Order: sequence, then structure tokens, then C-alpha cells
Amino acid sequence: MADPKAENALREAQASLSVLEERWNSARDYLKIDEHRARHALLNEEASSPDLWNDQDHARAVTTELGRLTSELEAFDQLRRSLDDCAVLSDFSTESLGSGEADWTLLDELRANVAAVDDALTALETQSLLSGPYDHNDAIAELHAGAGGTDAQDWTEMLLRMYARWAERHGFGVEVDEITEGQEAGLLSATFIVKGPFAYGWLSADRGVHRLVRISPFDSQARRQTSFASLEVTPLLDDDAHEVDIDEKDLRIDTYRSSGAGGQHVNKTDSAIRITHLPTGIVVSCQNERSQHQNRARALQILTAKLAERAREQRRAEMDALSGDRSDNAWGSQIRSYVQAPYQLVKDHRTDVETGNVDAVLDGDIDAFMEAELRRQRTRS
Repeated sequence: MADPKAENALREAQASLSVLEERWNSARDYLKIDEHRARHALLNEEASSPDLWNDQDHARAVTTELGRLTSELEAFDQLRRSLDDCAVLSDFSTESLGSGEADWTLLDELRANVAAVDDALTALETQSLLSGPYDHNDAIAELHAGAGGTDAQDWTEMLLRMYARWAERHGFGVEVDEITEGQEAGLLSATFIVKGPFAYGWLSADRGVHRLVRISPFDSQARRQTSFASLEVTPLLDDDAHEVDIDEKDLRIDTYRSSGAGGQHVNKTDSAIRITHLPTGIVVSCQNERSQHQNRARALQILTAKLAERAREQRRAEMDALSGDRSDNAWGSQIRSYVQAPYQLVKDHRTDVETGNVDAVLDGDIDAFMEAELRRQRTRS
């Protein structure tokens, strides 16, 4: 006699497997897998050319894109193989039940494999939200204190730690290139580079004004204080220099003494660099490298990225998403509120995603907010 419990377990696994097949087929369409295979073949042929490295910049672009497509296609094909393995296990389990004896070893393996494919496909679906032309790049991020005085400056430093912890959770590298300390505590501003796959795509979802409500540790009467800080994000591209022609005459370069918690290698001599691009008024600074020459090179790289972004925005209106909404860094412009008093709540005002675990969020657990915003952006595009 067949085992009813085993039959029910098999039906559930087969139903889940059917849904996974539909999701896989949908993913093949919206990920444009067939187009990527054709592009991969062309790049593979180009990479095999003996003349490839005659133009090193082009060669790097070809090999980088080829590597990315190879990784994406291998992940997608691995999902197909896993689904096929699940189908075989499903057939064996069906035969086992048909013989009157349930093989729970097969059923447990089938259920475990179906769950693993579900997780992998969910991760692939999330990754598909990062389909912008620069989403896979490293990110230049800037934090600026807004309204709220010393509390806002302290809030800026708290946000720097939050994003550093978020990057650490993802195995990303963080390089703090410039900080300006607050008058009493915290930071007036900070510039940092996050290095990792799709760093720009993820962080761009958090671009905007962040609002903190708490009992101020700087108020002798322990009153509740609202403060603001903003995050700006720019993609870091290797080929920015090809998009921007910077005239040295348009630059004002100032040196100053490095200070603050920029890292153990901060040089306390006049090695920090501040570059002002006179035609646009864009100012960038760097103080974290070991020498004035290295700080100057890094500052120029950041400036070039900013000017390249500006040029892209001017050329193509559809690239407005790169810069996002530049709202006032104060009341009514926040994308997210972090409330520590009189209750505990973090709420994103664009997506209504919220959580009462403020401490976890400030420790870098912000993926749910980012993913929800990326999904909202997809529905609007």
C-alpha cells in the first residue's frame, strides 16, 4: 500500500518543480539569454584574435565583458542542469511509490534540491533587477550632513558605518578617500569607493536623503532631534577618460593637511588634495593615499567619473537615473526614515518597506530596502 504522507510530499515537490520551470523560462526571456549567447560567441571570437592586445583599452573592455557574460551564462545553465536533476529524482520517486514502497531518501533529496533551485533562481531574479548599463560597476559614494547641526554630522558618520557594514556583508571592499570632520562630532562629509560586483547598481537604490529621529546625545535636556544626511552615488568606470577631456587650466588644485579617521595610512603632512573644476564648480578631495601624488591621481579619477556622469546626462535624457532626484537635504525630501524614539522603526517612503529592528539596519542589513526600490524602478520603466 502506498504511503499517503510520501504521496503528498511528492505532489508538493512536483508542483514546486513545475513553478520553477515556469520561472526559469521567464528568466530566459527577461535576461535576454539568447542575445547574450550570441554576444558571448562574438566576444569569444574577438578575444581569440592575435591582434586583440594591440589596443589595450579595447582588449580590457572585451575580456571584462566576456568574463561577465561567461559567469552569467554558466549560472543560468547550471540552473537548467539542476532542474533536470530534479526531474530525474521526481521520476525515480514516482516509480518508487508505484511499486508500493516509498523511498524517503529519494524524496528528501528531491525536496532539498527543489529548495536549492528555488533559492538560486530567486537570487538570479534579484540580480536581474541590476540590468542598467553601469550597474555592475564599482561605486563612488558621497555622504553629506544636512539639517540638524551636530546630530546630522553624527548621523552622517553612522551612515558611513552602515554602508561599510553592508559592503562587508557582501564581501565588497571599501576605500574611504576623503572625510571632513564635524565641528563637535561626526562628519560633515565623506567620500568612499565601494568595490564589488554590482556595487553601483545596489547603492544607487539608496541614493537620496536619509532622516534620523532620536533622543539627541548632544542635547543636555535629552530632547528628541530630527536630522538629515544625503547619499550620492556615481559609477566608477575604467574608460571615463575617453568620455571627458579635462583641461588643466580649468582646475584649481589645493593642498592641505590630512586629518581624521581616513585610515591608518593618512599622512599628517600637507598631502591631501582638493581639486575644483572651475567650469562646473565640482569639487573633489582625497586624503587617504600615502602621498600627494597618489591623492591627486585618485581625486582626478573621481572628478573624471563625475564629469563623465554629467556628460552622459546631457547627452541622453534617459540616463537621468544615474543622478537621481537631488532633493533638499532637510524636511520633506527623505527617502527613508530611521526612528529610534519614541518607537523603533525604519521605513522607506518610496516602497513602504519597514522593519522595527533599527539596530540590524544600522549594522548594514539593508538589502530588503534596496531590492524593493529596484523592483519599484522596474515597474516604472
